Amino acid sequence: MSDDPGTPILGEGRAQEDKNNRPQSQRSRASVGSKASGASRGSKTSAKPSARSEESAPLLSEDVDHRNYGDAPEHESSPSTAASFLRSLQEGGSQKGQNSRRWPSIIALTVLTLVLIAILGLGFAAPEVAEQYAKEAMVFEPTDLSIDSFTSTGVRARIQGNFRLDASKVHKKSVRDLGRAGTWIARAVESKPTRVDVFLPEYGDVLLGSADVPRIVLDIRNGHTTHLDFVSDLAAGDIGGIRRIADDWLDGRLGQLRVRGNSDVSIKSGIFGLGTQSISEEIVFKANQIPIMPKYQIGHLGFSEGERDGAKGMLANVSLSLKNDYPVDFELPKFRFDILVPGCLADADFLVLAEATTAKAKVRPKTEVNVDVSGFVRELPKILITACPDTNTSPIDRLLGSYIEGKDTQIYVRGSSRPSSSTPKWITDFMKDVVVPVPFPGHEFKDLIRNFTLADVHFGLPDPFAAPKSPSSKPRISAVVRALIGLPEEIKFPIDVVQVRADSDVYYKKKKLGELDLSKWQHANSTRTIIPNEDQEGLLVQSIVKDAPLNITDDDVFTDVVQALIFGGKPVVLGVQAKVDVETETVLGKFIVRYIPAKGKVFVKPVSRDDMATFSPKVGSLEILDTTKSSLTIGAKVNVTNPTEYAATVPYIDIDISVNDTVVGHATARNISIMPGSNHNLPIEAVWEPSVQSGNNGVHIGRELLSQYISGYNTTLTLRTHAHSFPSQPRLGAALSTFNVTIPTPLLKPPPNPNHPYDPEEPPPTPGPHFIDDAIFHLITSTAVLTLLSPLPHTSLYITSVSATASYNNTPIGSIDYDLPFEVPPGVSETPRLPVAWDLGSVGHEAVKKALNGELKVDAEAKVGIRVGAWRERVWYTGKGIGAKVRL
Repeated sequence: MSDDPGTPILGEGRAQEDKNNRPQSQRSRASVGSKASGASRGSKTSAKPSARSEESAPLLSEDVDHRNYGDAPEHESSPSTAASFLRSLQEGGSQKGQNSRRWPSIIALTVLTLVLIAILGLGFAAPEVAEQYAKEAMVFEPTDLSIDSFTSTGVRARIQGNFRLDASKVHKKSVRDLGRAGTWIARAVESKPTRVDVFLPEYGDVLLGSADVPRIVLDIRNGHTTHLDFVSDLAAGDIGGIRRIADDWLDGRLGQLRVRGNSDVSIKSGIFGLGTQSISEEIVFKANQIPIMPKYQIGHLGFSEGERDGAKGMLANVSLSLKNDYPVDFELPKFRFDILVPGCLADADFLVLAEATTAKAKVRPKTEVNVDVSGFVRELPKILITACPDTNTSPIDRLLGSYIEGKDTQIYVRGSSRPSSSTPKWITDFMKDVVVPVPFPGHEFKDLIRNFTLADVHFGLPDPFAAPKSPSSKPRISAVVRALIGLPEEIKFPIDVVQVRADSDVYYKKKKLGELDLSKWQHANSTRTIIPNEDQEGLLVQSIVKDAPLNITDDDVFTDVVQALIFGGKPVVLGVQAKVDVETETVLGKFIVRYIPAKGKVFVKPVSRDDMATFSPKVGSLEILDTTKSSLTIGAKVNVTNPTEYAATVPYIDIDISVNDTVVGHATARNISIMPGSNHNLPIEAVWEPSVQSGNNGVHIGRELLSQYISGYNTTLTLRTHAHSFPSQPRLGAALSTFNVTIPTPLLKPPPNPNHPYDPEEPPPTPGPHFIDDAIFHLITSTAVLTLLSPLPHTSLYITSVSATASYNNTPIGSIDYDLPFEVPPGVSETPRLPVAWDLGSVGHEAVKKALNGELKVDAEAKVGIRVGAWRERVWYTGKGIGAKVRL
C-alpha cells in the first residue's frame, strides 16, 4: 500500500464522503493514575479472521497492500458483513439499510476506543496522534450480540466480535507511521475489568446507562485480528431522562444524539503496568444514523367473545411479524400494554380501548420475529362512543371508519398500569409513561354488504304545503330493506343489528338519478345465515323504512327511467350506493359502526300497455262543486285499478286534462293512497275550463268532446303533469310532463229507471252514456215527452233550448224547437211536453201512426243549450235506437 495519504481506499470521492459522514468525535481526555493491572481471561488473539464470519462481505471495494513491520501478515481476505456495519458506525455511512445496525456495537466500540487511546497516548505517541490513529484504524466486527437475561436493573448481554487495526484507513501519513510503530512495539495490551458510564450532554448529562466490561486482551498490531467473546451487565440509567429521549425520538424531534462515554481504564502491556486512565469520549449520531421504528406485518387478526378475571368481554388475538436487522439473540419476556386511541382532541387526549399482553418470543439475529399478542376489552367507555362536541362522530367512529375504508390509522401503546409480575421493574417504570404511536393498517371491506334490495315498495309524492327543501317536499319511498352482510373472517363473536340508517345515491345506467335519504334510524333485526354459493357466514338484516325522501338530482336521467318503465317492457335496474351506519349489540354493549360501504340493485317492474289498459278509471259519483261562466268545478269518487306491484301515497298532485293536445281542464288529487290492485272511491276534483286554458280553440275542442261524449262516441282524455303538478318539486313535474297517459273518458253511469227494470233476457245495453231513457209521442197534441236520466246526483242542470229532429230508418219523423228552459233534477225526470212538427206524408210519419199504442225505435239529432249554475254551453247530440211509445 502506498504511504501517500491521498491514496484512495474506496475511491477518492467515496473516501472523502465517508470521512464527512462519520460520527464526530468531540473530545477525549486522559489522565494517569497508578493502579495495578491483573491477568484475565475472556479474549484470545489470532492473525486470521474469525471462522464465524459466515455472513462476510468485503469492507473495502478492492484489495489493498499493507506495509508491515516484522511478522505482520498480509492483509486478510474479505472481512465479514459485521465489518461493514462497524464501518458505517465509524464513518457515518449514509446507506439507509445500515442505520439500524449500529446500536449493538456502541458499548463495545466505546470501550475499545478508550482502551486503545489510553495505551497509545501513554507510551508511544502524543495524545492527539494516538486518538486520531485509534479512531481511524480501529475495526470492530460485531458477529453476535445476545441477551442472556433481563435483570432487575438492566440486561446481561454477551458480545462477540472481531477486533483489528487497519492502518490503511488512516489518512495522514505521519499519524499512520507513528501508530504502526507504536502498536508493533506494544504488540498486545490488556485491560482490567472496568465500568463505562454513558451520558447524554444535550439532556443535562443524564445517565443513559452503564456497562460492566470484563478483562480484555487485544492484539494491536496492524492487520492482526482479536476474537472477542465476553459477557457484560448493562444497567439502565436515569429512567426519567431516558423517557425524555424516547419521547423526542417518537415525536421526530431528535435531530441528533450526542453520547459521551466515561471510564477509568486500568491497562498493561506485557509485564508493564500502564496505570489507570480516566477517559472521556463523545460521539455525535446524526438523524439519519439513529434507528427508526421497525415495520411490522399483521399475519392474523381475530375477535371473539371471552372471559378474563371473571368478567366477560371481547378477546382480540393478533400475530405480528417483523424483521430483526440486528445481530442480537435473546428471548422477550411477557409484556403488558394499554392500547390507546385518540380522543376528541386527537393527540392531546388518549382513551384506553383495551389491555394487551405479548407472549414470550424468541429473537434471533437477522431473522423474522413472530410475536403473539392477546388483547381484552371489558367494556367500551362511554366517552369513547359519545359524539365529540360540534360533530356527530365519536372517537371509536373515526377509528372504525378508517379501518373499514382501508385507510391506515394510528393507535397508541403504553405500558400497562397493571404490569406482569415477570417484567423487570425498570422496564415497567420506563414504559408506563411512554406513549408509542403504532401504525394500524386498514382493511378495505369490498362487497361487505353482498346484497341490498328493496321490497314492498311504496311511493309517496311531495306534500304541496311542505317547506321548500324539507323532506316532505320530496317524493318519498317506503319499503322493506334487506341486506346480506358478509361477516369478515376476523369476527368470531355473536353480533346483532338493532338499527340502521344510510345516505344512498341512486343510479341508472351509471348516471346518478338522485339521493335516497335514509338518515333516520330505522329498527332492524338480523339473522345469522350462510351466504349462497359461498362458504362464508353472513348476517341477514331486515328493516322497514317509512317515508324516506328521494331527491331527484338529474331530470334527464329521471325521464329515461320513466320512459324505460312505460315503454321498455322489461324491469328497470337501479343501482344503489350507500354509506350505512349500523347500531350493533355485542358483549361490549351497543355501539355504532359507521360508514359501511354498500352496493345493491333495485329491480323495478315495468308498466306494460296491457297494464295501462286496466288502469281505466270509473267514476262512481259526481258532484258540481262550483261554477263560473267559463268553468265547472267537479268533485268525483273514482275507482281505479293499479296494475303495478307498487303502492303510492299522494298528498297532492295536479294534472292537465288534454284533448288532441289542447288543454281543456285539470284534475287535482289530495291525500289519497293507491294500493296494488283495485282502489275504490278515490276523491278527485276536476276543473273544466277550456276557454281559460286554451282560448277559443279550447272552447271548440271542449264542445266537441262533450257532444261526442253524451252521444256515446268513444272519446279519450290525455293526462299530463306540468311544472306545478308538485308545487314543492317543479322539476319533478316538468320531467314527468314529457310522458302522457291517454285513457278512455270515464263513463258517467246514470241511475236506473225504476219503470224499466233490467231484463236479463234482453241483450245488454250498448256501451256509452244513456241520458235519454225513452220518449212518448202524443199524436193529437203533436207533443213529445222525454224521460231523462241525470248523472248528477246532487245538482240540477237546466236545458235552455232544444232544436232536434227525429227519424225512423233514416226517414224524418218530425222536429222539435223549444226555447223555454226547464230543469233536469237529479235522478229520473220527464221533460215538459215539447211541441213536435210532424213531417206529414213521410215514411217515418206513417211508421209512427202504425205504432199507435205501441213502440218503435227512433234516431235523434239535436242541438241543446245547457246550464249548470253560472256555466253555459251549447252542444250537439245524436242518439240511436231510442225507444219511443206512440199515444193519441
